[in-house]
Amino acid sequence: MNIQQVAQPKPRYGIDPYLDWLAAEGIPVTEDFGLHLFDVPTAPWPRYGVNGGAVHLKGRGDFANMFVLEIAPGKSTTPQRHLYEEVVYVLEGSGSTQLEFVDGARRSFEWGAKSLFAVPLNARYRHFNASGTERALLVSTTNLPMVMNLFHNEAFVFGSDFDFSERAGKSEYFSGDGDLITVRPGNHMWETNFVPDLTAIELKTWGDRGGGGTNIMFVLADGTMHAHVSEMPVGTYKKAHRHGPSFHVMCVMGQGFSLLWYEHEKDFRRIDWKHGVVLVPADRQFHQHFNTGPQPARYLATAVGGIRYPTTRAQRVSLLGASGDDKPAVSKSLKEGGDQIEYEDQDPRIHRIWLEDMRKHGATPRMEKFVPTPTT
Repeated sequence: MNIQQVAQPKPRYGIDPYLDWLAAEGIPVTEDFGLHLFDVPTAPWPRYGVNGGAVHLKGRGDFANMFVLEIAPGKSTTPQRHLYEEVVYVLEGSGSTQLEFVDGARRSFEWGAKSLFAVPLNARYRHFNASGTERALLVSTTNLPMVMNLFHNEAFVFGSDFDFSERAGKSEYFSGDGDLITVRPGNHMWETNFVPDLTAIELKTWGDRGGGGTNIMFVLADGTMHAHVSEMPVGTYKKAHRHGPSFHVMCVMGQGFSLLWYEHEKDFRRIDWKHGVVLVPADRQFHQHFNTGPQPARYLATAVGGIRYPTTRAQRVSLLGASGDDKPAVSKSLKEGGDQIEYEDQDPRIHRIWLEDMRKHGATPRMEKFVPTPTT
């Protein structure tokens, strides 16, 4: 049988529906290894009725992105609903969010700088700037790339009326209250939809990560998005570890820096941070966070897939452990088959880099019990 070649339009293959959709939205897209979210360029975004911009960090992987929304004084976004999830952090400003569910039920809550919240899946919502003189700046981490590339249908993603109202949870979840679900250090969960101030929420000790650090995991709107907050005491730093992609690490309080490198690389990539700086370690890239300031350093990490709903087996092993009695790989030593570098095994240059930074800032190191001070 002979196959006849017929003239046809350009073949459709290798398509990225998310990137095609984003190009049609017409907003700026900023890409880098790490950046200051306050400096991200925005432009009018007709879909939202306010200025917006997209952020693509180099290590975000295939599933995640960020959007920055800049709401002018006294203005609000247009009503939205969609089948992708997002975790929203308030960089600056104050305002409120109003929600409406399919059954007509309504909820609202007021947010300020350093608030964190999630809108239940496919609920109709609208953000309002409460100030008549100052802008409100919000950043969200979303799983839109995964959802849009899976369904490649904009009308479905933004126009479905399916009811997920069970994701709303208790009414108290919109007032800042929540439920503490204790599992084990590093896996303790705070279930809520809204955290009024990330600098004020109580964290729990997680000794395995080193340096006297504390942590709490969030379950927000019963979603598949991950969020956690970690803090490093003054004069300390955490152990290095690695995991899969999409973890957006944002500085909430304090100052310091992060080092990133792949196994067997000789050099480190350094990113200095302050409030609003975000970085994303790439897939299986080691990274380590350091406090160099006079106050505790606290950061927020957001990603696709969490400890309630891991999206991949690798993520389940990383966050929960390979079995019920196993440590999460992110806090289990490389020597035991995990993904964490213990202090005694880290590159000696790392401690010296940190000590030099401490000297520059006039800060007092407090790591002697973990890492002996080099004599040379």
